[in-house]
Amino acid sequence: MPKKNGNAALLHGACKPIIAQVDQKKGGVNTVIMTNFKCDQNEVPTQSANGSTVPLVDTRRVDPEVGAYDPFQHRKLDHPTSDLDTLVHLLKGSLGSGILAMPLAFSHAGLFVGLICTFAIGIICTYCVHILVKSAHTLSRRMKVPCLGFAEVAEAAFLAGPKAFHQWAKFAKAMINLFLVIDLLGCCCVYIVFVAKNFKQVVDFYTATEYHYDLRIYMAALLPLLICINLIRNLKYLSPLSMVANVLVAIGLGVTFYYVFTGLPSVSSRPAFASFSTLPGFFGTAIFALEGIGVVMPLENNMKTPSHFIGCPGVLNTGMAFVVSLYAITGFFGYLKYGEATEIGSITLNLPEEEPLAQSVKLMIAVAIFFTYALQFYVPMEIIWKSVKNNFEKKTLAEYGIRVSLVVITVLLAILIPNLGGFISLVGAVCLSMLGLIFPAIIDLVTNYEDPGLGRFQWRLWKNMFLIGFGLLGFVTGTYVSIQEIIKG
Repeated sequence: MPKKNGNAALLHGACKPIIAQVDQKKGGVNTVIMTNFKCDQNEVPTQSANGSTVPLVDTRRVDPEVGAYDPFQHRKLDHPTSDLDTLVHLLKGSLGSGILAMPLAFSHAGLFVGLICTFAIGIICTYCVHILVKSAHTLSRRMKVPCLGFAEVAEAAFLAGPKAFHQWAKFAKAMINLFLVIDLLGCCCVYIVFVAKNFKQVVDFYTATEYHYDLRIYMAALLPLLICINLIRNLKYLSPLSMVANVLVAIGLGVTFYYVFTGLPSVSSRPAFASFSTLPGFFGTAIFALEGIGVVMPLENNMKTPSHFIGCPGVLNTGMAFVVSLYAITGFFGYLKYGEATEIGSITLNLPEEEPLAQSVKLMIAVAIFFTYALQFYVPMEIIWKSVKNNFEKKTLAEYGIRVSLVVITVLLAILIPNLGGFISLVGAVCLSMLGLIFPAIIDLVTNYEDPGLGRFQWRLWKNMFLIGFGLLGFVTGTYVSIQEIIKG
């Protein structure tokens, strides 16, 4: 007892214990230095050095999934978004003009096969977003960076993976940026055709036959307006247009559903399955409508609580469950109501022409999609401008020139391919199968190849090979069918 009390007095007394340490820098084992130590509240010795204390024993609890570096704690966000804000933005990013094309997708698959396939593709797309975000979290910890974008995740995965993959890091980043640009500019082309078709149908109904101009004339007439709106470089000034577009789309969808659910025919009036030859067209159109992977990483990177994004139920699961269900309802009942007439590409074009309310919906949706063009155009323009801006001395003039050139290119492409249904299917098959299915699977495979490995029976390899194979099958068959449809049109 006295000895124990003496040790306690030594530890807690005014006199600090002297502990000998070997100084490797000044002569190795024969040289020792004397260091003062004190005890913290848990009686764990901590070294005093320059006014700070460094624990000899790290008493912090470390989450094994997070590791020593927690990227979420290092994110410096001026205006982080809440879970609800992120959910709203996810819905805005996923609920685009593609929902109006879902009846077209169902016409390629059949009533009940289309319903089953919509939920199947929705689940697969959601899972691919899950593995992409998980890979981003893993790579952020390994690279010790707070957050990563989509293309940066691919680059980091190849750099952190086996040495043989390191040389492909820049290529992987460039490919994702390339497909993002093609995808978003392709969507802009789809928007041009969509707006022109809706305006033409309204004008044709209220004018004499001699004023029924070709669809391409309407597209060309949109060019000056599109150039003006896309000269706005600050995203802040485009936000009011986004709000207007959201309101118009909400009203337009509400009225569209009113017409769809009025006088529905019997379910037996539509085929449960269309044909195997048209099924790839369903894949392209459905994945165009469902895939919003381009907005995922920016949304997750701006969250106040990023761990809630892919949790259970999580923001992603909640948002995608709502989106997939709404798309399935629209496709199922839209095809049930209008049948093969939905092949014209947008359900708004099926609304009765003799009713002013229905005509107003076409105009509202057309104006909303016109405004959405500017928002959709902003992202590819940013990617392109960041890669080329250092080549110009007069940067402002060069940026305006690139903006005008890209708008002109999208209008020319839309004029050359006015087949809305085929265009939608082609963009979905080419770009979104790569971005939404193939690239996330490759990133997941490379990220986990060495740590934690491929798993028992190499299940991680087979799982990702299935996703890559599914994406390639949709890519090849969807592209072939879409090009055929465009040529016929």
